[in-house]
Amino acid sequence: MNMKRILSAFVLAALLVPAFALAVRPITVKGSDTMVILAQRWAEKYMDANPGVTLQVTGGGSGVGLAALINGTTDVATSSRPMKPDEKSKLRDRYQTPGIEIPVARDGLSVYLNEQNPVRELSFQQLSDIYTGKITNWKDVGGPDARLTLYGRENSSGTYAFFKDVVLLGKDYAPSCQTLPGTAAVVSAVAQDGNGIGYGGAAYGKGIREVAVRKDAQSPAVAPSATTVQDGTYPLTRYLFFYMRKKPDGEIKKWVDWILSPAGQSISTEVGYFPVK
Repeated sequence: MNMKRILSAFVLAALLVPAFALAVRPITVKGSDTMVILAQRWAEKYMDANPGVTLQVTGGGSGVGLAALINGTTDVATSSRPMKPDEKSKLRDRYQTPGIEIPVARDGLSVYLNEQNPVRELSFQQLSDIYTGKITNWKDVGGPDARLTLYGRENSSGTYAFFKDVVLLGKDYAPSCQTLPGTAAVVSAVAQDGNGIGYGGAAYGKGIREVAVRKDAQSPAVAPSATTVQDGTYPLTRYLFFYMRKKPDGEIKKWVDWILSPAGQSISTEVGYFPVK
């Protein structure tokens, strides 16, 4: 009789453990370093209001997050650039779906200068010439007679790809550009280097100055702000995305719905980004 009870207990435990494990499995969110601060804040606020939910947010770059989505090791990929055709193709080949794209916030990609730098505005052409190595001295763009120091992101970064596509028009970065593993590192480098220039999300612009940007000779120079990003007049405005393998359901859907609600979108403003609508 005792043996039967013991066996019954083992059978019951075997049935309950998978269900319990499924219930407490954390929702994993991985990708854009630009979005790490924002995604972590969204996760913290949501978990505070929903104690039974666990959200794990990590960075690594947009490309890293999308690769994790494709290989099945994250539930949500965060990306500061649209998904590339080859990434959609890989996702479709593996899961028979091109994935789900959800814009969750807007960002004004900023160009960072040291606070002591007298340059106040730069055009797309000047930025392209600087980052491709054609311009190497600040005096060529109205600054002091000093050699430029270039700081940028690693090639797995969506910010790296966005800047290359939109500003450099696909041209390669100069070999002298120092690639750093996160936007915070770029900000820190420029803040400590009087001749430095970098780029990254508006929310990280602390301890440096964000330069006004001119799209072309006929356009006004515009600085990133809540107004200029929202109305699209700042020329380096972009969307920030969540990507998933399928249409979200369950707790992921509830979290995404909350992020897109006024409460969730207000947090994007608090962090330094801008509402998606």
